Amino acid sequence: MSLSSLKTISLQRFSLNFAANIIAACWMLIGSTRAFSWVKPTFVQFALFALLGLASNVLFSWLAAESGSVFNEQGLVSYLIWPTIILLVGIILARRSGNQSLLFVPVVLWLVADTISALLQSLVQLFGSRGWLPDWSYSFLPILFLLLFLWQTLALLWIFSRRLRTPWWERIIVLIGAVALMTIWQKNVADQPIFKPIPVEPRLEEAALYEQANLLQNALNSIDASIPGKTEWYFMGVAGFAGQDVFRSEINNARELFEVRFGTSGRSLSLINNTYSWMDEPIATKTSILRGLKKIGQQMNADEDVLLLTLTSHGDADVLQLDNAPIEMDNLEAEWLREALDESGIRWRVIIVSACYSGSFIDELASPTTVIITASAADKMSFGCTNTAEMTYFGQAFFAESLRENTSFASAFKDATYKIQQRELYMGFEPSEPQMVIGSLMETALPAFERVLFDQSRRVDLTIDNDQSNGNSLSNSAALLSLEPESAVSVTIDE
Repeated sequence: MSLSSLKTISLQRFSLNFAANIIAACWMLIGSTRAFSWVKPTFVQFALFALLGLASNVLFSWLAAESGSVFNEQGLVSYLIWPTIILLVGIILARRSGNQSLLFVPVVLWLVADTISALLQSLVQLFGSRGWLPDWSYSFLPILFLLLFLWQTLALLWIFSRRLRTPWWERIIVLIGAVALMTIWQKNVADQPIFKPIPVEPRLEEAALYEQANLLQNALNSIDASIPGKTEWYFMGVAGFAGQDVFRSEINNARELFEVRFGTSGRSLSLINNTYSWMDEPIATKTSILRGLKKIGQQMNADEDVLLLTLTSHGDADVLQLDNAPIEMDNLEAEWLREALDESGIRWRVIIVSACYSGSFIDELASPTTVIITASAADKMSFGCTNTAEMTYFGQAFFAESLRENTSFASAFKDATYKIQQRELYMGFEPSEPQMVIGSLMETALPAFERVLFDQSRRVDLTIDNDQSNGNSLSNSAALLSLEPESAVSVTIDE
């Protein structure tokens, strides 16, 4: 059936025309040519849905915008280009077919569908901003929004090709070309939303610049020397990426766990990259990490003591990201970390790496006296590094839960791995497959080292239980930190 025979009859009431156009758009979105029977393409309807489409897209952009964003004229122009193109197509079709009633048909159908799509996106965005969507869905939202944009335009092309009875191969070529064109367009204008954040260059206060040297030196000076003849644990935590608070939070929580529960107070060091901690905590760079390892190596007894080193950040194969603008930092490579550990003289090591592809660190860090635990396999991603999270999936499962409930690293790792698998399965994520490798000599020594660590944890629990049974409460963690082992334990394994 040709377009010249298409007749559109407007209804007497404005509201009926409005409702008919919504119904027409719904038919169009499912690929039905019944849309032509319902559409009422008057100028008033065109003007109304042009305003509604614009308003709904402005609403979506406002909901999706970061705090402090401002109106961006370029984003408005980018949106208006598509209805303008479709209006021009309608003008061309109307002239070629000699059917003036066809003038507003394509643009009215597209604008109604776009209004519906933008309102749906706004609703999803609102739910997302309130935290009402599952974690796994956030990574798919950009794809969903692109598909909705493609859908309304492809549906319009489809019903017109059916109306014109074009050959199937022409339809396929047109649809593929349209998908390619619109996908490229959307990617190119992705940085031009209607509301755009004002770019702010990272700035570092002069006071913070000079304070960093003091913070690092004070942190190093606070590390106590080991007591001869007694096995002690040392803790060192590194948060690599400044742009998300979850990494800082994870290291701080892990340090608190080891100081309060496992008695490493006075033998702990944290190096934190975070936008808001320049005046409070020493930053994590290769220089500070090396200095920290060397200081711990000087203070501990290489034959008797153990270092627990935990690192958390974004990662790639054999690389952990170190980033803290405006300073340009080199990333931390697995090979460099192994060299730094060897140079420090630290013999007994438990190394925990929480990052994507962290399993790639295993080959470089493995040694007879080392335990290596990673949040993922060498070719897998790990999850949970969001701005709203307190800890990553691995950090929550291993530090916050499993280490508190078990008496060995192996059992805690097994328990944490199960919890992570269940959470990833629920979220629909590909399994991260956490890894644990124990060196040959460490396999012999680890039970004795763990006995020292977890006996301290049991005494903490016993103290808390006794205080609670006596009706007392610990006002702060200082009471826990004063606990000492009932007897000194020394572990020495000859290679």
